[in-house]
Amino acid sequence: MSGDLILIILFLFIFAAVFGVLVPKIVEKQLAQYQSHLMERQMEELQSSYKELRSWRHDWRNHMQALKVYVDAGELDKAGDYITQMGEAFEAVNRSVKSGNAMADAIINSKLSLAREKGIAVDATFRIPEKLPVSDVEFCVLFGNLMDNAIESCAAIGEQDKRFIRIYASLFQAQFYLSISNATGLEKRASGYLSHKGAEHGFGMVNIDSVIKRHNGYLSRNNEPGVFQTELMVPYEK
Repeated sequence: MSGDLILIILFLFIFAAVFGVLVPKIVEKQLAQYQSHLMERQMEELQSSYKELRSWRHDWRNHMQALKVYVDAGELDKAGDYITQMGEAFEAVNRSVKSGNAMADAIINSKLSLAREKGIAVDATFRIPEKLPVSDVEFCVLFGNLMDNAIESCAAIGEQDKRFIRIYASLFQAQFYLSISNATGLEKRASGYLSHKGAEHGFGMVNIDSVIKRHNGYLSRNNEPGVFQTELMVPYEK
């Protein structure tokens, strides 16, 4: 074997060793940065929802004074209309999920609020147990990414009355089950599910897949004309 061939083989071995060590570390670092960014964005959304509720409570005294003016003037019909308007306004702020799992509720409600702000009709059923088979961060990765993709897909549809997101979350045979369906502008059945929205969305899918794989769960992505659905199940450890 010539000296040049030995050097080439040695170089290939060294390259393979370095590549095998560095690439996983680079990917791991990028995923960690993405998860950190995701959590920061979640906190911003939660703070926004909290400020909205505080703002409504701050105006409560003014509402009571306005009602008193109508009552003192004997304008009970106007007082009744004002109370109805107050109820509708409070319902818009207070349409929140209360499952018993505080962190899950916070993440869910922030995403539901964001979807409604963008004019998306949301039909949601939640039966979230107090304890999930995934950590709070992992639930944030799963639900947060799926909702971000669903919201962005709906927001791209010009006709607002065609935007919708359907969510169902519950326990099923000792597993946590989550299904999210959303409207999409795609009118043909997609052959694959690679993201074309940039690196952040690509890492979102990678993180979802990683969480499901880590917990030996089940994940299905289905695309029909005009509708995209993701289903996942995560078993509880015995």
